[in-house]
Amino acid sequence: MTTLTLVTKAYHHAAIWHAGHRRKGEAAEPYINHLTEVADLIATATQGTDLNLVAAAVLHDAIEDAGVARDQMTQIFNEDVATLVAEVTDDKSLPKAERKRLQVERTPHKSPRAKMIKIADKTSNLRSITETPPTDWPLERKVEYLEWARTVAQGAKGQNVLLDEAFDAAALELQRHLEGN
Repeated sequence: MTTLTLVTKAYHHAAIWHAGHRRKGEAAEPYINHLTEVADLIATATQGTDLNLVAAAVLHDAIEDAGVARDQMTQIFNEDVATLVAEVTDDKSLPKAERKRLQVERTPHKSPRAKMIKIADKTSNLRSITETPPTDWPLERKVEYLEWARTVAQGAKGQNVLLDEAFDAAALELQRHLEGN
């Protein structure tokens, strides 16, 4: 599989696997928008030099949110992509509070490339809360999410300056937005 084919196949499968998914924000945009933003952050930060990482960024929620089996991902893509996606996947059988706690605890011990996906994911989530926040989230929940995301990102930083800067800018923008409420 050529590198271009790998990335286009990742977008194609992500669009199929997340076809009915919507973001939680008031605009309820298609979930694929989040996946493309995370992949764009990774591609830009790495200057497109790690296409397995870009493909994994597109697919980062496929196991967790779309029920795609890791073996299936390996068969369609390759072991490296499947390993990266599995590394950033939360165990949905655990309560949400436990999953969040484990992200804080485990992120500093992830591979450098998985940390890059983590920080890009959190950057996209913060931007989304700023631009189109979930309608059922009170201010307190948004503030709590921001602080939690900063804690997770702290364990992921140091892999790529551009990703660190993008996260810090998104966090600052959301903080200013929340302080203006």
